[in-house]
Amino acid sequence: MPAIPPTTAAPSKQRRSLLLALPSLYALSAWAQPAAPLSSKPYPGRLELEVDATDLQRRLVQVSQTLPVRPGPLTLRLPQWLPGEHGPNGNPALLAGLVIETDAGARLAWQRDAIDALAFRLQVPAGVGRLRLRFQHLSPHSEEQDRITITPSLLGLQWNNLVLYPEGYAAAAIDTAVRLRLPLGWQAATALRAPEGQPATPDAQGWRQFGPCSLEQLIDSPLFAGPHYRRVDLDPPGAARPVVLHLFGDTPADIAATPAQLDAHRALVQQADRLYGSRHYRHYDFLLAISDRFSGIGLEHHESSENAVRSGYFRDWDKSAGERGLLPHEYSHSWCGKFRRPADLLTASYEQPMRGSLLWVYEGMTTYWGDMLTPRSGLCTLEQARDSLAYDAATLEARRGRLWRSLQDTTTEPVFYAQARFKDWPSWQRSADYYPESMLLWLDADTLIRERSGGRRSLDDFAHAFFGVQDGRITPLPYTFDDVVATLNTVLPHDWRAFLRERLDRHGPGAPLDGLTRSGWRLAYSDRESEFARHEAGKPGRHEGQDLRFSVGLHIGKDGRLHEVLWDSPAFAAGVAPQAKLVAVNQRAYDADLLADAIAANTGGQAPLQLLLRDGDHFRTVTVDYRGGLRYPQLVRIDGTPDRLSEIMAPRA
Repeated sequence: MPAIPPTTAAPSKQRRSLLLALPSLYALSAWAQPAAPLSSKPYPGRLELEVDATDLQRRLVQVSQTLPVRPGPLTLRLPQWLPGEHGPNGNPALLAGLVIETDAGARLAWQRDAIDALAFRLQVPAGVGRLRLRFQHLSPHSEEQDRITITPSLLGLQWNNLVLYPEGYAAAAIDTAVRLRLPLGWQAATALRAPEGQPATPDAQGWRQFGPCSLEQLIDSPLFAGPHYRRVDLDPPGAARPVVLHLFGDTPADIAATPAQLDAHRALVQQADRLYGSRHYRHYDFLLAISDRFSGIGLEHHESSENAVRSGYFRDWDKSAGERGLLPHEYSHSWCGKFRRPADLLTASYEQPMRGSLLWVYEGMTTYWGDMLTPRSGLCTLEQARDSLAYDAATLEARRGRLWRSLQDTTTEPVFYAQARFKDWPSWQRSADYYPESMLLWLDADTLIRERSGGRRSLDDFAHAFFGVQDGRITPLPYTFDDVVATLNTVLPHDWRAFLRERLDRHGPGAPLDGLTRSGWRLAYSDRESEFARHEAGKPGRHEGQDLRFSVGLHIGKDGRLHEVLWDSPAFAAGVAPQAKLVAVNQRAYDADLLADAIAANTGGQAPLQLLLRDGDHFRTVTVDYRGGLRYPQLVRIDGTPDRLSEIMAPRA
């Protein structure tokens, strides 16, 4: 997210099971406050962090912190505006037990800001040059609170939850060092490195040292750990800027990949090299957790990425391909988002608001390249990639919210997360559609370039020209809308400003499918679900259960709960609302086969469907007048046209 986030819920890349963001009012209130000006000087001294993450049963992380200070007023903050999440998603509810003392042991009073719950204000007495802080990070026990990040066999640490930093300084100007304790026998992976000349292995008590590094680098370098671990080098030995896949699982069986499966991950790195023509990291670490207990995530960082998928990622390789787009998406972010970053998202400190006007590039183009690198590398087949594209196109085709809300407006979604964790009517309200709809936008651009250049140029040339500059540079290089237009014009002269603005600002109905048509394929529907879709129940963006969105307009959970009712669908017209429970179909107890058979039998003109619904302790029967049969998305070749889609998805030599 996501890494393609769901098109049916508001994603937060903490994502975000891929999708969790706490609802709270403080974030938007704080966002309205002007950010304090930042000092142009480095912070005087080093912030030292000591983290004990051995209390697995209670999921408590003990944090000790020392901080050089000067006498006078001081504000300490939890990071709020988090890179990769694009919004105010810092969570103060997970911090407790805060005690601030001087070196001499005198306890200092602090006061939380009345509006900004992530800010702690205090007065440093004269003669005091260093403070000691103690607090706990209360790692969640339930996904109703937030992501599950500690289990008996897995741990994920995001340093933004574990540090209070001094306000008023750029994150890159605050020097930090971390000492971490893990359970004995556990192994860890992170983009952080041990100090030069010191061992990377833990001591006899399980402590290991990282740093020194800036606060910016620390927070951009999360850590995974566990007892079941496998390291896989994705580059040949001796690579100057190596890429490594770090596998963690609930059991050893979860990380038992075959040589062919690992070769597909190596091919991902090779295909990305051929696409972008550069590397903007010193080393890159894929952190991949394979677990049914650890919450899902897909979150990019400059030199690493946090990725978590369900068990079966390797075991069910031939059946399930939906989650294998996660690593290509997050890896592409190292170029698109982390190195080349929209100017209005490139903030110097975590209290400064971000603005996502170019998320249709940051996330949208990353979605496009992630979706194309997945088949190019062999992480999925061409058929699976087309079936996934069919579902995205069909979802947007049914997105009635396009009638009133433009694609550009959806880039404001990250500031919604603080108040709206889920949406009851996502097909009408819209969500972070700058992922899937922007993917269609870039398919439109790619096929237009290919068509008008006679196949000599493509969007690959844009990727190479825009992201491949200054090989080896790690410092982010900002860009604007005008920069995107200018680079597109170097690939193919065209009125790209009008092309982009028309697609960003227009309204529906219907999905923007010009690029799909130009690629030689069209969206169609079948009465049989594709193999890809049949095996993807429960993947990010699709609830386990029965997907009838494109016929009666219902997405039904395994327990009969109506997870989604599409706006203006036959079910909507009958008065059906989300979160009710489907009890019976035509006076028989509901099950998925019964409902599918009833829809199929009703094709052409039988009696309307009778659905018995339960809403709390109230029951009601509704009549759904739908006679169009079962409909599942698929892509069908357009006879006599070039198959540009297969060309785009083919591996680069």
